[in-house]
Amino acid sequence: MQIPTSLNLLELSFLKPSQIKTDAESLKHYGRDWTTYFDIQASAILFPHTTEEVQKIVLWARKNQVGLVPSGGRTGLSGAAVATQGEVVVSFEQMNQILDFNEVDQTVRVQPGVITEALQQFATSKGLYYPVDFAARGSSQIGGNIATNAGGIKVVRYGLTRDWVSGLKVVTGTGDILDLNGSLVKNATGYDLRHLMIGSEGTLGFVVEAEIRLTAPPPPLQVVVMGVPKLECVMQVFSEFKKKCTLVAFEMFSEKALQKVIESTGLPRPFESTSEYYVLAELEMRTDTDQAAIFEVFENCLEQGWVQDGSLSQSESQAKNFWRLREDISESLAKYSPYKNDISVKISKVPPLIHDLDAILSKSYPTWEVIWFGHIGDGNLHINILRPQGMSKEDFVQECRKVDTLIFQAVQKQNGSISAEHGVGLTKKSFLFYSRSPAEITLMKGIKKVFDPDGIMNPGKLLD
Repeated sequence: MQIPTSLNLLELSFLKPSQIKTDAESLKHYGRDWTTYFDIQASAILFPHTTEEVQKIVLWARKNQVGLVPSGGRTGLSGAAVATQGEVVVSFEQMNQILDFNEVDQTVRVQPGVITEALQQFATSKGLYYPVDFAARGSSQIGGNIATNAGGIKVVRYGLTRDWVSGLKVVTGTGDILDLNGSLVKNATGYDLRHLMIGSEGTLGFVVEAEIRLTAPPPPLQVVVMGVPKLECVMQVFSEFKKKCTLVAFEMFSEKALQKVIESTGLPRPFESTSEYYVLAELEMRTDTDQAAIFEVFENCLEQGWVQDGSLSQSESQAKNFWRLREDISESLAKYSPYKNDISVKISKVPPLIHDLDAILSKSYPTWEVIWFGHIGDGNLHINILRPQGMSKEDFVQECRKVDTLIFQAVQKQNGSISAEHGVGLTKKSFLFYSRSPAEITLMKGIKKVFDPDGIMNPGKLLD
């Protein structure tokens, strides 16, 4: 193994040789996330096993003025986990243990490298439930979920990652180890630094342990896929189900998105007719009354013309296939190297925002394919611009970035957020002022300076 002496990696003798990688393949693999258009320039990859090793890595980085990039499942889409300036990547994939389970408190203590799906399965084994869920559940890690305050598909019913983190242990940019909140339900002793760390994208400190609340499993669930003729109908259907049923999820996708999934997976259409848009609703069925309410709302939406056709899941396998129509969209688009935007507004502002964005994108890219989908139940939209055949990745990104300003101006007009789920990272930090005031940004920079005075923690991400 070639060790760059300029990094003084020899001072990391507290790590085993197997915990340090500098080969080209590892640097490329661990130095990137799901964004595909950054030039990866990582210097080394470190694989700590313990909190103490993370602390020693941070102290080494302070001494040598080396930037550290945290790496989890690398499923983010903002460039928050990429190394482009010779940084050292700290991978948490070997800190992947479930450390403790408290049956009385219904909490589980985990290391940051625990896979989201593994936590879900552990909860199930204890007769409980971890509800934060998304398509990347099989590869995303809890530390990354916390760093971006991940949301996903069940936010309308269960909230965000933030709502399930009862305690955190972090190593700050000063090398201090902070044990935050101690999993207390009530703690009125001033600033809750736990919540400051959640969503900070590793710019203040690295999560080394987390205590996660679990809850009771959901009752039986009904999945309904419906075709709707126009965007206004999407919100009318949402409002009806929200008023009369218990919604767990409410998703929207376009006919273009559905076609891509069917081409990629061979899944059948949910019904024979086609519509401009589709919504997928997941609803609780605690009693026969709940089942009757679902049918009543569905039939009313048909009568009102808000829904053109629909299908209700008749089995668990059919429900899973319905969900795949929505969750497999990103994978089906991957071969097009899409340029993605992840934005949010208040739920009521979704239709006017989509109308504004559709006008912007149609005028800017009249011959390009644009695929929409989103978590309508929480106001989160995903825009995917597909790279035209024959266009280089560099030219494509350059063209897309020209329109980012117009997109974010439309979001600002609706008092929305330029990033709903994947953070700011590198891709959106120059646009942060569209969602945050100058006073807020100044305070954020001051907070960064307190926790990371040397600027070594995920440098260049979130803030300039």
